[in-house]
Amino acid sequence: MSSSTHSKRHRVGYALPPKKIQAFIKPSLIHHADQHNIDLIPIDPSKPLIEQGPLDCVIHKLYGLDWKSQLRHFSSLNPDALIIDPSDSIQRIHDRVSMLQVVSNLKVSERKQVLDVPRQLVFSDSETMVKNSDDLIQKLGFPLIAKPLMADGSETSHKMYLVFDREGIDKLESRVIIMQEFVNHGGVIFKVYVAGDFVKCVKRKSLPDIKEEKLVSLKGLLPFSQISNLEEKSDCGGGEFDRVEMPPVDFVEEVAMAMKEESGISLLNFDLIRDARDANRYLIIDINYFPGFEKIPNYESVLTDFLLNAMEKNKSRDVSMVRERGDD
Repeated sequence: MSSSTHSKRHRVGYALPPKKIQAFIKPSLIHHADQHNIDLIPIDPSKPLIEQGPLDCVIHKLYGLDWKSQLRHFSSLNPDALIIDPSDSIQRIHDRVSMLQVVSNLKVSERKQVLDVPRQLVFSDSETMVKNSDDLIQKLGFPLIAKPLMADGSETSHKMYLVFDREGIDKLESRVIIMQEFVNHGGVIFKVYVAGDFVKCVKRKSLPDIKEEKLVSLKGLLPFSQISNLEEKSDCGGGEFDRVEMPPVDFVEEVAMAMKEESGISLLNFDLIRDARDANRYLIIDINYFPGFEKIPNYESVLTDFLLNAMEKNKSRDVSMVRERGDD
């Protein structure tokens, strides 16, 4: 996309946590955006957003009621400014229950590949879970994955465990806990990055498969950070990992577009695994808002194109709304 097409300069404000700014707002991105008439402007969340304009667009990854009301106030006074993405939509994929609800609602055409979510049960505290452990074991079996309810990028949201037996259930800390079935998936996870119409799928090493005979010797629970200790040398070694087939491109793209539509979010990634027992069964196990796009090759042009297209679409929408009002 040539810069001459977009001669007007666009002011894009970014409100991000310090670590995200460091990883994402690199000099290469600032330079590339500048060459395409985008000025990336840091937003100071401690000052009123309304005083930091004018802005054509705001990209953000901040949470909390104060920030939410700042965005609402800014939008009411600047209805033409684009907010990427809406706070309520982000909230929906931060909650791991409504997150999987999003996946269940996806409209994907009839095809060989089947899209699914892991079975799960939600408990408000560990006492309730221990009390209902018979039902839990009967419905989901072992091993189980224990996750906190919120997936908001905070430290606690990453505290996940593999649970191997009743003793493991008893040891879990008391806060809202999601217990999810563990599906063997060949030790590989597919991470799908979505930025507007851009879709990129990459493969990463994941939790190793747990064979039934091995489960007998595993006790208690293990934090995800220590799971690599379980790995056997034969499991998905270098050569084997390289040979793992990627999911069909058209399938991934269709799921990505359906996900964007259903979630109302344009900057996301989702984690896809392939069931080791059924090569056509894929499960979405997680959705992340505004992920580490800087890990993608040429992310600078991907994000710059995304911003230009998003602002262009927003402008066209505004123009058509004005026309409609004129017709009334």
